[in-house]
Amino acid sequence: MGRFTRAEIDEGLERYNQVVAECTRSGDWSPFADLFTEDCVYTEHAYGVFTGREAVREWIVGVMAPFPHMRFPQDWIAYDDENDAVVIGIQNVLDLDGTSYGFPNWSRLVYAGDGVFSSEEDVYNPQRDAPHVMGAWLKAGGRLAAPIPDVAHG
Repeated sequence: MGRFTRAEIDEGLERYNQVVAECTRSGDWSPFADLFTEDCVYTEHAYGVFTGREAVREWIVGVMAPFPHMRFPQDWIAYDDENDAVVIGIQNVLDLDGTSYGFPNWSRLVYAGDGVFSSEEDVYNPQRDAPHVMGAWLKAGGRLAAPIPDVAHG
């Protein structure tokens, strides 16, 4: 058993979900970074590894700028009680005229207490899924709110 109870981790995940929903609604992704500790590690398979809350903030604001209202409904949740972690199966979804365009993603979050996480790792195939889905969304009339940022992170 880890340091935190399942109830504490669930409360942290509920806060995470509420913040993500508000970011989706408002289009302002800056508050997303506040879900993490100051010294967090965020691993994103298409963009690299970000160390520290402010690095996560800079990245998430930039990466979400073209798609500020993308939403992330959860399909399932699995717990790693020994490591205070939760793995969530989500869909990255863009909506347009009543049609949803989405691709799957797994995210592993490690809970650090006080409603924040010490790490997140997003696992998906960025070459296979994202270009096809975003291409279909754009072809159907979706419009970018900003240019898509470079994929590489140094």
